[in-house]
Amino acid sequence: MSRAALLVLADGRFPAGGHAHSGGAEAAVKAGRITDAASLEDFCRGRLHTTGLVAASLAAAAVLGLPVGELDAAADARTPSPALRTAARRLGRQLLRAARATWPSPELDALAHEFPKGAHQPVVLGLTARAAGLEPLDAAHCALYESVSGPASATVRLLSLDPFDATGVLARLAPELDRVADRAVEAARRASAEGVDALSAASAPLLEIGAEGHAAWPVRLFAS
Repeated sequence: MSRAALLVLADGRFPAGGHAHSGGAEAAVKAGRITDAASLEDFCRGRLHTTGLVAASLAAAAVLGLPVGELDAAADARTPSPALRTAARRLGRQLLRAARATWPSPELDALAHEFPKGAHQPVVLGLTARAAGLEPLDAAHCALYESVSGPASATVRLLSLDPFDATGVLARLAPELDRVADRAVEAARRASAEGVDALSAASAPLLEIGAEGHAAWPVRLFAS
């Protein structure tokens, strides 16, 4: 395993398209649910324990070698919002392009052939981590970090929030992120024995509702 490969994959400059997505922060800002660093922290904590946990368990399961078709169907079932399903597949397609150029792999080539319009991003993330020689826990950490760093970065633009304050939010969430990553890997290992129904299935209804409204906005800074 190369720890440096994890740094490359988790780097915000990795060309996976995440910079165009706010993780629901744009809709939450407009609704008045994010107004400052404290409310951003609450929002990110909610994502960490719901959509973040789900994404992390899917990514870890992909590293463990669970069938990608089953994982993608499981991701679909855990994403009620059509807008979020579309965004997840768009991000998966972009990540796969970057991953195939960075860590060429027959598994990534096969994924591109099986899902020409894009697989769900956490599934692609897990296979990318596998191609990079990373472990399930690495993939879980990467998925969880993306789930909170995206909204934090977007809020700097949306609210002109001090970047130091936004980074402080991420630092304070770090211990929780570690614990959630462990839970995600445990779920992935259970799924290896029991099937994908054992994967995490936490929900975040406000994110789903906000995503559907956000997709209809005539003008927006972020795609989702």
